Amino acid sequence: MYDGQEELDNLVWDKNDEDSDKSLKRMRLKTTCREVERLAKEQFGAPATLVSPLVVGGFNILYRVHLEGVLQRPDVMFPVEKTIQEAATAKYIAENTQIPIPRHFSSGNDPTLGPFVTLERVETCGSMSARLTTPNDDPSVGHVLNPEIDETTLEHLWSKAAECLLQLSRLTFPRIGGLVEFEDESGDTSYRIIGRPLTHNMTDMIRLANIPHAALPLPDTTYPTADAWYTALAEMHLAQLVFQQNDAITSADDCRNKLVARLLFRRLARQGRLSCFGFAEDDWSAQALRIAADGGSGREKLAPAPAGDGAFRIEADELVAVIDWEFAYAAPTQFALDPPWWLLLELAETWSGGVDDWVRVYEGRLGTWFAAMERAEERVPGGGVDGPGPLPVPLSRYMRESWETGRFWLSYGARKSWAFDMVFWRFLDERFFGQRAGDVLKEDLWKTRVDLLTKGEMAALEPFVERKMRQSKDRVIVEWDQEEAKRRLLEVLFD
Repeated sequence: MYDGQEELDNLVWDKNDEDSDKSLKRMRLKTTCREVERLAKEQFGAPATLVSPLVVGGFNILYRVHLEGVLQRPDVMFPVEKTIQEAATAKYIAENTQIPIPRHFSSGNDPTLGPFVTLERVETCGSMSARLTTPNDDPSVGHVLNPEIDETTLEHLWSKAAECLLQLSRLTFPRIGGLVEFEDESGDTSYRIIGRPLTHNMTDMIRLANIPHAALPLPDTTYPTADAWYTALAEMHLAQLVFQQNDAITSADDCRNKLVARLLFRRLARQGRLSCFGFAEDDWSAQALRIAADGGSGREKLAPAPAGDGAFRIEADELVAVIDWEFAYAAPTQFALDPPWWLLLELAETWSGGVDDWVRVYEGRLGTWFAAMERAEERVPGGGVDGPGPLPVPLSRYMRESWETGRFWLSYGARKSWAFDMVFWRFLDERFFGQRAGDVLKEDLWKTRVDLLTKGEMAALEPFVERKMRQSKDRVIVEWDQEEAKRRLLEVLFD
């Protein structure tokens, strides 16, 4: 059985590390730093002095300027798109909620430095992750929730995060996509969803697996329904398998497992079934049919599914406290109804003890999270405890049911291509299609569902596996022709 993150393209990863090192050295050059001071002076109309050290993040470099501002220069895929959307999202949330966000002074695309954001520097005592993590003097070790943390402290900090999520749940948007700021001739500002949703997964597809840009949504693509975005996510999972040249598969059966899972997942998305899974309207899944056969009381008590169109909510894929809004976009409300995956600070697929241990520890902390959520609902006006508020039932109830029904794993797997196989075969397959007979070996998983494929999909299965096995023998980085990439992807979409 799959028990963690699948391999990224290690050849592309190594090349990306080399490119990142070169980029970082360039950004540290004195000439670059002088350009930053020049830009800050132009923005604020006063002399600017750079303050050491530079702050290097996962996707940004922060140049601290003596003007009590921070100039943020992205080192990331889609830098212009990302900067425009991140700045607009942060400003919109600051204007429409009580979430404390550093003041954004300006953003743009400098001819020399590239895209940037200037924002207020706020003194803090450190990040919430640093407060919650297991103490460790090695800066290379990632954050993991301290198992010895005081329960009162944990609930207090989580209730602050829960208040932010509650306020975000009250913001709705007419389409799924990225937010862009507009200013009219009179200086009035408005915000519109006109760009594609930029996600962390899309960035990793490019920088860590060399997936061609043609396999991603076009820059001006937005989505009218949750089902349309689920379908797009499913097609990006297929693209990851099609185009990742190295380390994508370990055997022919591994390839069959991955293709069968992705084809079935996409079909459910196109049939509109994923958006209602685990809600009262779910009348198709094996899980729902089993509940109905037992008398139906369990399904009738589930909360209703959110609207499938016209009312979408902010999904902050990489929200860090209230500062870092990269990869935040208007997403299906379903994503906002799950308990946060980041409660343990570490991903399920990279947890050192394996995913089953992650689930055990996560479940042990859920009681504290739900208590924090309910505490926040009591404090935030319209939180949903005493009335419907912005959602039909309180958010805390939706989150409880998300974990109980497996909706949590649907959202998790839909967003993460390299965790998808673990999530699908461990947590979704039997909920979707019914119990597998006996103990099934990992290499035989595909055999339990291959009969669900269409004739066309069945006919394409073995040729796809043969091609992928041939590709896996050549460790090269392929530079795809964009038209050829589109044609290759269509071979597995069967449209």
